[in-house]
Amino acid sequence: MTTESDSFPRRHARTQRFTLGAPRSFTVAPDGSRVVFLRSHSGTDRANALWVLDPADGAERPAADPYALLGGAAEDLSAEERARRERSREGGAGIVAYATDRAVELASFALSGRLFAADLRAGTARELPVAAPVIDPRPSPDGRHVAYVCGGALRVVGADGEGDRVLAGPDQEPGPVGGGTVSYGLAEFVAAEEMDRSRGFWWSPRSDRLLVARVDDTPVRRWWIADPAHPERDPQHVPYPAAGTPNADVRLLVVGLDGARTEVVWDRQRYPYLARVHWSAAGAPLLLVQARDQRSQLYLAVDPDTGSTRMVHADEDPVWLDLFAGVPCWSPSGNLVRIADEGGVRVLAVGERPLTGAQLHVRAVLDVGADDVLVTASAGPDAERPETGEVHVYRVNELGWERVSQEPGVHAAVRSGRVTVLVSAALDRPGSRVQVLRDGKPAATVASHAVYPGLTPRVTLTEGGARRIPCAVLMPTDYPGDTSLPVLLDPYGGPHGPRVVAAHNAHLTSQWFADQGFAVVVADGRGTPGRSPGWEKAVHRDFTVSLDDQVEALQDLAERYPLDLSRVAIRGWSYGGYLAALAVLRRPDVFHAGVAGAPVTDWRLYDTHYTERYLGDPATDAEAYARSSLVTDDGLSDAAEPHRPLMIVHGLADDNVVVAHSLRLSSALLAAGRPHEVLPLSGVTHMTPQEQVAENLLLLQVDFLRRALGLSAG
Repeated sequence: MTTESDSFPRRHARTQRFTLGAPRSFTVAPDGSRVVFLRSHSGTDRANALWVLDPADGAERPAADPYALLGGAAEDLSAEERARRERSREGGAGIVAYATDRAVELASFALSGRLFAADLRAGTARELPVAAPVIDPRPSPDGRHVAYVCGGALRVVGADGEGDRVLAGPDQEPGPVGGGTVSYGLAEFVAAEEMDRSRGFWWSPRSDRLLVARVDDTPVRRWWIADPAHPERDPQHVPYPAAGTPNADVRLLVVGLDGARTEVVWDRQRYPYLARVHWSAAGAPLLLVQARDQRSQLYLAVDPDTGSTRMVHADEDPVWLDLFAGVPCWSPSGNLVRIADEGGVRVLAVGERPLTGAQLHVRAVLDVGADDVLVTASAGPDAERPETGEVHVYRVNELGWERVSQEPGVHAAVRSGRVTVLVSAALDRPGSRVQVLRDGKPAATVASHAVYPGLTPRVTLTEGGARRIPCAVLMPTDYPGDTSLPVLLDPYGGPHGPRVVAAHNAHLTSQWFADQGFAVVVADGRGTPGRSPGWEKAVHRDFTVSLDDQVEALQDLAERYPLDLSRVAIRGWSYGGYLAALAVLRRPDVFHAGVAGAPVTDWRLYDTHYTERYLGDPATDAEAYARSSLVTDDGLSDAAEPHRPLMIVHGLADDNVVVAHSLRLSSALLAAGRPHEVLPLSGVTHMTPQEQVAENLLLLQVDFLRRALGLSAG
C-alpha cells in the first residue's frame, strides 16, 4: 500500500514525525560564550551535525559535519551502538550524541564507530586514531583526555590522539567469569531501558580517575531473536532479564589513569540497582541505589580512595520509589538535592528541607546554581488552575518559586551561569521554539529546519469523569458539528508516557485519524505521570485500572461531544497496544475494534525493573500478573463476549517487547475461536523508523478500523 508523495503519512514518516531538522541536545558554556547543539541540515535529513551558537549575536557555525568527516561514506554501526540507540529510541543518524569538557571547548563524539574530537572555539573537528568501534566517548573535565568504550573495555586516549590504552576490561579479569559477558563502562539493559541511565562511566572533577560500572550478565537468561525473513542469518543472542528472573551483576570501581582500581562497597545484595551516579566538585561521588522491589533506596557518598560508602539519606515507600532526571546531586554549598514524594505531593528538597509544596508537581531538576534550582514542574493539587497538559520551567529557592516559561505549553531548559536555553512547544504552532536567554532576557533564537506539518490539530484539552482525567478531544478539520462521529481512542495510558500535552506536534497523528472521519479521544488515566504520586501509583498490582479510566473518560465526554458510542475503536503502541487489546477483550460492551501495536500480553515476559515495580514478583504476586495480563498459561485471561475485531502489529526484531507477546496472544485467540488479524513487521524493532513501514502502518490501521466499524471507505 502506498500513497501520494506529499500526503501526511508520507511526510510524517520521511521526517520522523517532523523531528528532523529541529535543534536538540544543548550545552551551554560556563562563561556564556557558546551554546552547542545538534541539528541536521534539513527536515528530511537524518544526519545530525554539531553546531555552535554565539549568544552575543546569534551567529551559528558548524563545528562538525558528518558528511565531511566520513567523506560521503555510509555509516557502519556496531551491534552495541545499535542496541544503545534502540534503548534511547534514537532514530537519527550522524552525530546523535556528544559530550564536552568542563569549559565546553572540546567535544567528543562517535561517528560510524570512529572517535572524533571538535574544537568548539575554532569550529574544527579531527579524528583520533583509536581502537574501534567506539561507544560513548567523553572528555575529561580538563579536556586533556577522552574516555570511551570499545569491545566491552573502558579505554582512554589523550585529546591529541596519543596514548590510547585500556583502563579496565574483561581481559584484566583475575579469573574465569563463568561463560557470560563482562563489560566495563556500559549501562546494563534495565538501566538504559527503564532507569534512564544510559551511561556506565563518570569522570572525577579533577580528571585523574573515573567511576566505572562493571556489568556481568552471566546470571541473565538468554533469549533468541531471529529474523524469519532471513533464515540464513544466525539468531541474535540476547540476555533479557524477564520479571522474576536474575538481573546482571553490577559493580562500581574507581579506576585511576594510572590503572589503579578500587571497588566501591555497598550492600549490593539488598540494593542491587545502581540507579544514579553523580560526581562534581561540590562533594564526594554520590550514588542512588535501589532495592529490587524499589520500595527503599539509599543515597550514598563514596570515598574514592578506599571505596567505602556512607549513607547520606534513605527513602522508603510502601508502593514504589520513582527515579527522576537531574537528581540526586549536590548543591554548590554541599547539600543533597533530590525530588521526593512527601504528604501526597512531589516536591523539590535541598538538604532535609522541601522547597516546594502542593502548588507544583516537580518532574525534573535541570540545573543547580548558587542561588536557585532550575526545575520543570506541572500543576500540583493546590494549583490555581489545572493547566492540563502543561509543563513549565521554574526557578526555586528558599524564598519560593518563580516561573521562567510564561506561555501555555510544554517547556524545558538547559542553563549554565547567566545563559539559559529555553525550549518551548505550544498548541498554536508546530515544533518547538528555542530561545537563548541571558539574565532572563531574550538574546538569540536557534533556528529549526523541521518541515512544516501542513496539519493543524483541532484539539481541546479538557478533563473527563469524576476523577477529572486529563483528556484531549480532536475533531475533523472540516467537521460542521451537526452529526455524531465514530470514536477512536488513541492513548498510551500507562507509566512514563503522557499523551495529553499542550504541544502542537504531539497531536498530529491523532488529527490525521480525526480527518479520516473520527472523533479522537486521548485520555491520560491513572498510571500516567505529571499529576500526583497517588495518581501514578494507583496502578499498583493492577494495570486494568488504566482501562477503567479510558471507559470513564469516554462516557463522560460523550455527554459533551458528538460521540457515537455504538462505533468505538481504540489503537495504541507498546503499553497503548496492551491497553487496546485489553479493551476489546475485557470491555467489548464499550469497544468495537482495536489495533494493538507491540503489546505486552503476558507481563511475566517483560523486564524486571519495570514490571516488578508495578506488579511485584511473579512468584509471590501471581494473581496480579494474571489479572493484568491478556494471556496466561491457561489461555485468554478474563476475555468477555462478544468477540470484537482486533489487529495485532509487531516488529519481529523487537528486543524490548519481544514478538512472543503477540504470538502467544494470537495462539490464545485462535484456540478460543476468535478471528483476528496479525501484521508481522520483518526487521522492525520496537521503533518503526523505516519510512515505508511507518507510512503504511497508518494507512493499514485506517483501512482496518473502517472495515471493523462498518464505515465506508474515505
